[in-house]
Amino acid sequence: MPEPRYATALGASDLTSITLLGHDLARDVMGNVSFGELAFWLATQRRPSRGETRVFEAVLAALADHGFTPTAIVTRLTYLSAPDSIQGALAAGLLGGGSRFLGVTEDSGRFLHSVLAALPGALPTDHAGWDELALETVRREREAGRFVPGLGHHVHKEGDPRTPRLFEIAAEENLLGPHLSLFAAIGRVHSDVLGKTLPLNGAGVCGAALADLGLPIELLRGFALLARTAGLVGQLAEELRRPVGKQIFLSVDSNNRSVAPEPYLVDPLGEPPA
Repeated sequence: MPEPRYATALGASDLTSITLLGHDLARDVMGNVSFGELAFWLATQRRPSRGETRVFEAVLAALADHGFTPTAIVTRLTYLSAPDSIQGALAAGLLGGGSRFLGVTEDSGRFLHSVLAALPGALPTDHAGWDELALETVRREREAGRFVPGLGHHVHKEGDPRTPRLFEIAAEENLLGPHLSLFAAIGRVHSDVLGKTLPLNGAGVCGAALADLGLPIELLRGFALLARTAGLVGQLAEELRRPVGKQIFLSVDSNNRSVAPEPYLVDPLGEPPA
């Protein structure tokens, strides 16, 4: 019985060579292709243009590190607990990339993509058309009691500095597509529905930019995690030079207080208490 064959257009090797995406890894890729360009190429199996690489790498830079976020703290604390497990510390931080931190990139991209995919006709062609679509979108989400992903930021309440810069870079490279156009329109009109003005956050605009690059919607969080991996390596490098993990642990340990147990009761229907 013949051995099974497993097709791949990615990496393959034999006794004397390694190929990647159909190219000789050592001769054609190493020293000639940036890591960001390669990551894009691996995900799409097409080599990005210079402009696409610039926008993609701007997104990676925007998402790499945000200081002492939960993902950074858990990475440092895991390293404190298991300094022999760098991979464990990195994994701990990456596993914390969810709906509140990092996941907004995916949530925003998916949301915008779903709105655009549901349009019965052609895309808007001017600001007025995009604003009308954005108003309909925000009203629908408000009536359904749902939040619009990418609106608001817990720190940058007056405006996320990453947002205008990403729009600027995309426009410079003629890559300001429908996802970014809809997101920008949401930023212009949402206050008419919500009665308050919220900033478009950087993670949300990153999701819109990645979707406009034609990257798989299902992988948007993966690109955010790729960016954050670099940030977490930086967090560990700083922890080696200026450790704070033990201080964080001791601060919590020395400031805890004992309280009486509060049993969690569930009624017969399985509903939690009000």
